[in-house]
Amino acid sequence: MTPFGERVRAMRAERGLTLKDMAEALGVSSAYLSALEHGKRGRPSWPLLQAIIQYFNVIWDEADELQRLAELSAPRSVIDTAGLSPRATALANRLAGEIAHLSEDEIGALDAVLDAARRRRSGPGA
Repeated sequence: MTPFGERVRAMRAERGLTLKDMAEALGVSSAYLSALEHGKRGRPSWPLLQAIIQYFNVIWDEADELQRLAELSAPRSVIDTAGLSPRATALANRLAGEIAHLSEDEIGALDAVLDAARRRRSGPGA
């Protein structure tokens, strides 16, 4: 499941909506919507993302959050290490090989390291 799919599924559940009804309202098949929620399809297109935001009648922060989650939800990621150090290439390949075996706590710890690195690059208050 992708971050976007997880959130859409939660929003449907919170509102007591069925997959079938939502798919019908969006003009997509139930199978497609299910695959999108479960990360078996790529990110939603911009028009579909906007239709989902409108379907849930969300604005501002929640709409921005759905968009951010959609951007983070490509089920297959490629890391381009061309021009980076051999160590960066090795790390990217190691992560690709190990990620399926990491616990949620280990993934959280790696995510925290990346967040800290971003804050250091962005400077104080970022």
